Amino acid sequence: MHRNLNLNWLRTFEATARYLSFTTASKELGLTQSAVSLQIKSLETKLGHDLFIRRPKSLKLTEIGKAYLPSVRDSLLALKLSTNGLFGPDQASTIVVRASVALIVWLAPKLGDFQQRHPGAGIKFVTAIWTDAVDTQNVDVDIVLAPNSRANNHLEKLSDEFLVPICGLNTSETIKSADDLSRVHPIHILGFDDHWSRYLAEFGLQHDVRSTRLQVDTFAAACEMVACDLGCAIVLERFATNAIETGRPVKCVGERVPLSHSHFLAGKEMVKETQPVTEAFKNWLRTCFDTG
Repeated sequence: MHRNLNLNWLRTFEATARYLSFTTASKELGLTQSAVSLQIKSLETKLGHDLFIRRPKSLKLTEIGKAYLPSVRDSLLALKLSTNGLFGPDQASTIVVRASVALIVWLAPKLGDFQQRHPGAGIKFVTAIWTDAVDTQNVDVDIVLAPNSRANNHLEKLSDEFLVPICGLNTSETIKSADDLSRVHPIHILGFDDHWSRYLAEFGLQHDVRSTRLQVDTFAAACEMVACDLGCAIVLERFATNAIETGRPVKCVGERVPLSHSHFLAGKEMVKETQPVTEAFKNWLRTCFDTG
């Protein structure tokens, strides 16, 4: 009997209970006083209980009204927070950016600059852990790491990328050459399992996949493992540099080698129509990659 309550009735109840006035509640809700009174009466009829004691010049909550109010208020607040969190308080000024966790971490120290230039813009980051992930999320800016062989008119190249080995500070003391990397525990990042083979091949070495003991699915996790001296990882140079500059106890222990992948900005066919603030973010993003 009490299911499918009208959400507008609950909003009207919360506002009326807050002000204890039909008149004041009607002004906040943009309704007439009679409409507020009618909605409250409809809710009371649906619930089978009076929520207010009506007097000629005052309004007072009944005991059951007092008991009901916290649940209604908490539910409305939770709905508001969830809506704003998922869809943004203002879609016209909120940029949805999809990128890998590692790239978001790389952008984080630089993001304050964009916020200073565009203080009214909101940014919502959504992660793309897998390089070929399919996500129906409607995004404004889609940044992907893809093979250069897949470049086309709908992908704008942002950068060349390079691979470097990183180790914890204690482990790094034992690495003097690429050959020494074969004697440390390799940490593999799922989806980038060929990084070890690609790197070592540049020095005429082969990687023994049987030596793998640790696997993670993000660079951030690999960096934590490396910082704890649990092994060595082969990662993108820009991410390694960022980790070192932000104080992580890791160190590059070898020359960089070119990766046949690049970061690309998805073209118009892959994202929704852009707003001026989105174009401003893309221009800022290009500058970030240009400056490293």
